[in-house]
Amino acid sequence: MSIHAMDEARDLFCDLPTGVRLCYRTYGLESGHPLLLIAGLSLQLTSWPSNLIDDLVQRGFHVIVLDNRDVGRSSRIPQKPPGLLRQFLRLPIPSAYGLEDMAADTVGLLDHLRVARAHVVGMSMGGMIAQIIAGTHPQRTWSLTSIFSSTGSRKVGQPAISSMSMLTKPPARTRDEAVQRYSAIMAHIGTQTYPVNDAGRRAYAADAWDRDQPEKYAEGMARQFGAIIKSGDRTADIRRIRVPTLVVHGDRDLMVAANGGTATAAAIPGAEMVTIRGMGHDISEGVVPLLVDLIDGHARRSTAGSAAEQTSASKHSA
Repeated sequence: MSIHAMDEARDLFCDLPTGVRLCYRTYGLESGHPLLLIAGLSLQLTSWPSNLIDDLVQRGFHVIVLDNRDVGRSSRIPQKPPGLLRQFLRLPIPSAYGLEDMAADTVGLLDHLRVARAHVVGMSMGGMIAQIIAGTHPQRTWSLTSIFSSTGSRKVGQPAISSMSMLTKPPARTRDEAVQRYSAIMAHIGTQTYPVNDAGRRAYAADAWDRDQPEKYAEGMARQFGAIIKSGDRTADIRRIRVPTLVVHGDRDLMVAANGGTATAAAIPGAEMVTIRGMGHDISEGVVPLLVDLIDGHARRSTAGSAAEQTSASKHSA
């Protein structure tokens, strides 16, 4: 049994004024610097490697993870999901929710936890949500770390055809099939240069099947993808981000092409771009130590820089 499976009792719930219920967990002392981890398309809060969370807690962070709406133990939204043709043509459903609504969910969770300001870290679709939070709620964001994500522009960050063909297959019908399929997809789009823990991937997929509503998984994933489609190209909004930003991408990403990360960093004034050679579209076991160092260093510099600005402003106003 995985550490996440044994941690099931940590699942907590937040009921938002919109009627959405979010499942979340927290790790570390509440006195630590709040650090919010936002997962990607169809991924649950358990997709964040347990050793990454443990290492961040050891560095003094109060780590918050959540199931986005339409996945895991969070609310399923009673809306018709976009069909495959609409997804392929990138035609949004006007009445559907967008990434902005998912960002509002996350800010609502911070309100629920009485967290005034957090370091916001997102991977893939979670990176897009994190970008929106940083742009629309800078006062709630100490720093932004966007991991293998993109701007929403169709000119960058596009998946390989081979990856899309794997993702558009009919949904798994059994737990074993779901585990096998997840392992195969991650072997294709994931990191190969760094050490990979396939047993860990399989354990995650098994736990995800048990935590989720398998019969509704495909619809939830389609609605989340519909949110990406509806939000469209966010480059103009991303240019307004002023919080300290770190963009991390692998040069072997077959799900979100590396130019998606480059475009994100180029759009945000002062953003730091780190390309990890050999990293794919996953946080493999071998990448965790490097990623923890990057997140920790960026967060500490951001907090120190903000404190220095406040001290300087106080002196000028005195």
